[in-house]
Amino acid sequence: MDKLKIQIQDDIKSAMKNREKFKRDTLRLLASAMKQIEVDERKELSDDEVIKIIQKQIKQRNDSASQYKDGGRDDLYQKEIDELKIFEGYLPQQLSDDELTEKVQAIITNLGATSMKDMGKIMGVASKELQGVADGKRINMCVKSILG
Repeated sequence: MDKLKIQIQDDIKSAMKNREKFKRDTLRLLASAMKQIEVDERKELSDDEVIKIIQKQIKQRNDSASQYKDGGRDDLYQKEIDELKIFEGYLPQQLSDDELTEKVQAIITNLGATSMKDMGKIMGVASKELQGVADGKRINMCVKSILG
């Protein structure tokens, strides 16, 4: 079993002991999502796969939060944001905007990309190389700003 999965399970136990109901329930949602994939695909998850699940959960929380905000449901908006913050604690350190721009520029240079027509190629390579340290939306915006 990989470190990240063990860390999440330990944090669930710790939250239970400390009577942190919200954190416990949030981490249980994450553990449930991981377990579902393990059962469906009949395999143990690696840390990279757990990170992908966490990123997916964060994206869902962001989408829900924006809908709640638009709908004037500040209570539900805040709940989604709080869950999102807990999930983000399990991701590797994210790249700063400058670091991301530098890495994307290097990928564009290596591929010899010159226009927006090369966007798909760039995104394919960048998504793999920057997995876990930058989300797809940030990468996409960075590529667009560089290629203009």
